[in-house]
Formats: sequence, C-alpha cells, structure tokens
Amino acid sequence: MEPTIGVLIKSLRVGKKKTLKQIAEKTQLSISFLSQVERGKSSITLESLKKISEALGVSPGYFFSGESSGGNEQVRRASKERSGLLHAPFVYEDLSSDLANPTLVPILVTLSPHGEKGTPFVHQGQEFIYVLEGVLTLLLGEEEHDLFPGDSIHMDSSVPHNWVNRTGEVTRFLCVNSHDSDRIPIAPHSAPH
Repeated sequence: MEPTIGVLIKSLRVGKKKTLKQIAEKTQLSISFLSQVERGKSSITLESLKKISEALGVSPGYFFSGESSGGNEQVRRASKERSGLLHAPFVYEDLSSDLANPTLVPILVTLSPHGEKGTPFVHQGQEFIYVLEGVLTLLLGEEEHDLFPGDSIHMDSSVPHNWVNRTGEVTRFLCVNSHDSDRIPIAPHSAPH
C-alpha cells in the first residue's frame, strides 16, 4: 500500500527537522490543519499542497511521483496508473528526471470534474501551462481565462493565480515551474486553506 500524502508530508518534515509551527509560519496554514492532514483526518487542496511543498523545498509532484526510477535515468516512461483521480480532486505526476539541481520542474496535472474555485496564491519564479485535455479555467490576478487543448500561457508566478476545472470532464495540462532551491514562499493575498 502506498503512503498517503499526509504520511509523506510528515516523513519529509521530520526528516528535514522542521516543526509543525515552522511549516505553519511559512505557509500561513494553521498548525491544527497541518496536523490533521498529516494524520489523514483532513483532505488537502491544491494550493495548500503547493504551499507545503515550497516550505519543505520540494516540487508538489514529490507527493505523487510514485516509485523512484533510481539511477541516472533521463527518459521517463508514461504512467499507467490513473486510479488516484477517483479519490482526489487533482493528481500531480512529477515528470522530472533524476537530474541534479533542476532549474525547471515539469508536472502533469489532472483535475477531476467540477472543481471548486481555489484561493489564488503566489510564489517566486515563472510558470508555463499547456492544456492537453478538457477546459482549464485559469484565475490570474482579477481575471479568469478559459484555456482549451493546445492553449498555453507563460506567466510570472508572483501574480496571484490558481486553476480550476468547472466542467463535467477531466482536465489535463502540463505545468512547468522554474525551480529555485532558495525559493521563499510569498505570502498569499488570502490565507484560507
């Protein structure tokens, strides 16, 4: 049985000798919420997972990448497993190889139908999105944009943003973030999780 996101978060946090309080301060999420997520008592949203990932210095795909390929393999084979989508509002698949100190982090994101509007958040770097399937609603600043298969956007990640699937079909897109090992999360404009 694969470990849950909560177990992975706790294991990574403990391994990096970080307290719940330290993660709460970096993410602006409550200690009680973080504790509930780690114990599997509360579900987590996409924006909360991104905040936690940044506070722990990993890509959000870390929590969904499954087994490590090991070695120095640069070719990544397609994943056959998509069953997680039945139980989660989103699935991240980390497409990066075992390249040391990557400057780009490619992630395949699959959003379940009828997602709710997320809270826009900001972070350092840039983000590139390319829609593969379905309709992706991009919340960017005060605007909303519907992106269709083949549409893309390259944006500054310091602009408040998030994405949502408001359709009855699955939406899949490629998201590539610039990765800075010293990146510091920028406080979101609103803090709900």
